[in-house]
Amino acid sequence: MRFTSSIGLLPVLGTAVSAWDAPSYSGYTLVWSDNFAGPSGSLPNQNNWNIISGNLGVNGELETYVADPHEVQTSGGNTVQLVPWLDGSSWTSGRIESKYTFTPQAGKKTMVEAPIRFGSNDISTKQGIWPAFWLLGDSIRHGTAWPECGELDILETIDGQLTGYGTAHCDVTPGGICNEPNGIGGSIGMPSQDWQTWRLVWDRTTGNWQTETITWYMNGQQFHQISGSRIGDQNVWNSLAASPLYFILNVAVGGNWPGYPNSQTQGGYGAMMEVGYVAHYSS
Repeated sequence: MRFTSSIGLLPVLGTAVSAWDAPSYSGYTLVWSDNFAGPSGSLPNQNNWNIISGNLGVNGELETYVADPHEVQTSGGNTVQLVPWLDGSSWTSGRIESKYTFTPQAGKKTMVEAPIRFGSNDISTKQGIWPAFWLLGDSIRHGTAWPECGELDILETIDGQLTGYGTAHCDVTPGGICNEPNGIGGSIGMPSQDWQTWRLVWDRTTGNWQTETITWYMNGQQFHQISGSRIGDQNVWNSLAASPLYFILNVAVGGNWPGYPNSQTQGGYGAMMEVGYVAHYSS
């Protein structure tokens, strides 16, 4: 992310929301998940999620996050919807951060994933809309500065473009280990704004930090990978691959990367990000 009610849904999307649980995968055990069960128009489970309020003052973004079902709601169909709204000249939106943390375990593979779709507003009306599914190192909650805490962006997309980006951030030095401020990234074309499954896999089975890998996938297709040897510093690598991490889902508006909304940009359900579940697995 370069950290720095369903009543309105059906007319916009034209179809009912999907409902499912995190699936089983051969060779993996489901460790934790949230399928966003709950009645339509409710906040997600606050035992699992911190629902963020305020303007965080990062990236030049415009939105104020609001802990309200208008911006963050369960759909009634086992999904959560994060919805940006324009009220006059002010933008509000939704951001949730998991209370759950996990550490990719040595000698194992760790996998996290979420199925995500976007509201059906035409792409031409999404200038400045910036949804993301990502991870931050839990050490940022305990005083470690960004990006030394480690950040892994599993999916970002901007301006309604049918391109998904995956990025690692890890080192404050401009142009240094993680090529800040841009990070080390890859991208993939999306077939549509409809459901795609975004996944990150840590492979720590080699017993050597330099040959460990973190790999990005959309619908099972690899589109980016980094290794310990590419990072080249074990302490920095550990911030990404061997330290506690937590999940973030949000829709930002404006900012240094996407630019800012224009006269055609529309908020509401047609600009939302909808998530079917978030899951953590271990081999």
